[in-house]
Amino acid sequence: MNGDEQAIRALIATWICATEAADNERVLTLIADEVIFLTPGAPPMRKPEFAAAQSAMQEVQLRISSEIQEIKILGEWAYCWNRLTIPVTPRSGGSPVTRAGDSLSILQKKSGAWLVVRDANMVTLAGGSR
Repeated sequence: MNGDEQAIRALIATWICATEAADNERVLTLIADEVIFLTPGAPPMRKPEFAAAQSAMQEVQLRISSEIQEIKILGEWAYCWNRLTIPVTPRSGGSPVTRAGDSLSILQKKSGAWLVVRDANMVTLAGGSR
């Protein structure tokens, strides 16, 4: 495993830890200003909308399981296919739900650091519902 692949794996691990800790500011440092997120049934989301959505995540507790399926590095660009399982538990009580599915992230190396520039997240409620 080369240094770039290790750095991308570290970015994913940092993303997961920061998301689980509801550390939105840390998550935002891992994405480029021109980032676009694609999710099922929703319009494309840019950084300001993503930041707002991350703030809403403070209402739930997440435990993210990630299985990296593939990382391909092409110079200053890379992509990562990741299989995710995410139990989501409301902090105010209520029944937990599990979301699962694949994500495909495109990353770009900027000033020596890898950042997410595009992300297609196909995670839905386990069992096929959205």
